[in-house]
Amino acid sequence: MIRPLEKKDILQVVKIENELFKNPWNQENFEYELENNPFSHLYVLEIDGKLIGYFDLWITFDKADLANIGICKAYQRQHFGQMMFDFLLDLAKQEGCEIMSLEVRVSNTPAITFYEKNGFEKVNIRKNYYEDHEDAFLMVKAIGGFEDYDETIGD
Repeated sequence: MIRPLEKKDILQVVKIENELFKNPWNQENFEYELENNPFSHLYVLEIDGKLIGYFDLWITFDKADLANIGICKAYQRQHFGQMMFDFLLDLAKQEGCEIMSLEVRVSNTPAITFYEKNGFEKVNIRKNYYEDHEDAFLMVKAIGGFEDYDETIGD
């Protein structure tokens, strides 16, 4: 079940974050996103009552930015990431977004492959993007736009 993140979920999300990333977000980062960022859409994935994944999607006007996403290592490669990703893409479309973007470490080949499989393209490199100075690929996917309109512009 995918549901909105609640404050009580933050400690478990931080635990997963620490398991997955070199420079993880901390409790204060997630609390800020939940309580103070008006663009943030935080969700968690629960399987059999256990929180195993989360994402933070920033939606501003017609653009969605995937700020953070993670699945417990024990549940990776079991299609839960794809389930969560399909949900967040649908959410962005429902909110009227035309494009989605994300940054990913240039060394994170499994994630890059996953994003490319989902239609994202590398469009730029962000030099020294991470605290350890590793570069990131900026990846973008068109998720809406003019092909979704039934009427022709200018009629």
